[in-house]
Amino acid sequence: MALRIPCNCCIPFSNHQSSASNAFYTAAFTNRRKSTSAARAELRTQVDVTPPTAYSSPSGEVPTHKVTVHDTQRGIVHEFVVPEDQYILHTAESQNITLPFACRHGCCTSCAVRIKNGQIRQPEALGISAELKEKGYALLCVGFPSTDVEVETQDEDEVYWLQFGRYFARGPVERDDYALELAMGDE
Repeated sequence: MALRIPCNCCIPFSNHQSSASNAFYTAAFTNRRKSTSAARAELRTQVDVTPPTAYSSPSGEVPTHKVTVHDTQRGIVHEFVVPEDQYILHTAESQNITLPFACRHGCCTSCAVRIKNGQIRQPEALGISAELKEKGYALLCVGFPSTDVEVETQDEDEVYWLQFGRYFARGPVERDDYALELAMGDE
């Protein structure tokens, strides 16, 4: 006689099991079927969905702020509402607004902006120094609005140069044609 162990969703074969175990498996299958249909009914219930432009916190206690982004690369101005406890970039994306970004962790300068009005709290912005923060630079991927805020996107290379340029060179690198001629002559 082959020993068969049915899974929770299988109906046991009555000719291979005792009547007591058959009753157990039938009861388990019936209870599972009841809980599955209850779960399906729960999934079918209507859920109130707030449109993304009028975001409100699930608790209703988190203040929201109007964020205006002047995208200088595309020549577009975006206005949207962001709760104080949400990243500006993530909220923009949830509202189908495309803004520049790369790392999403505050380590690069792709989403760098210059604050024109308002305040952004950015405790995790490793991609910009305290000095640049004081000059009004912020990173949208790890920035939380503290007030209504107006920002404009910046050229990533320019912000990167402001952040790291002084460590790698003492000013812009000049092209040295004489050195290039010497290098090419060696080949």
